[in-house]
Amino acid sequence: MTPEPHLTIGELSQRSGVAASGLRYYESLGLIASERTTGNQRRYARSTLRRVAFVRTASRVGLTLEEIRDALAALPEGRTPTKKDWSRLSRTWRPRLDARIAELERLRDELDSCIGCGCLSLQRCALYNPGDRAARLGPGPRFLEGDTPADAMRA
Repeated sequence: MTPEPHLTIGELSQRSGVAASGLRYYESLGLIASERTTGNQRRYARSTLRRVAFVRTASRVGLTLEEIRDALAALPEGRTPTKKDWSRLSRTWRPRLDARIAELERLRDELDSCIGCGCLSLQRCALYNPGDRAARLGPGPRFLEGDTPADAMRA
């Protein structure tokens, strides 16, 4: 069997759409691996293209690079994910994606009501957050993140 051809970092960057600096970062995190030439240049197996695509897609789902690294580490011997691997892993990510979709829909739906009054301030809005009740829930856009005005009353 002939050895698998390797890609330079520039070739991998061009083919994957990830900057060379991003590929070096992925490598530092253990998401991808390279071999070194005698001149200390990186060479990547062609299968690294699939791993980079996996990383990019999982990132778009909302996974952190640490979570992606853990998923890849669960594969035997650093193997490139197969269709079966992707199917199994993506099922575990579905609830997170569903939660992100729900959060974005809630944000979209609530955005109109917030801007509708013209004050553009959840802190001063007498209708949406009277008496700044949301302050009891902690920092951030509490109602837009899913807390309800009732949660603020209980806090």
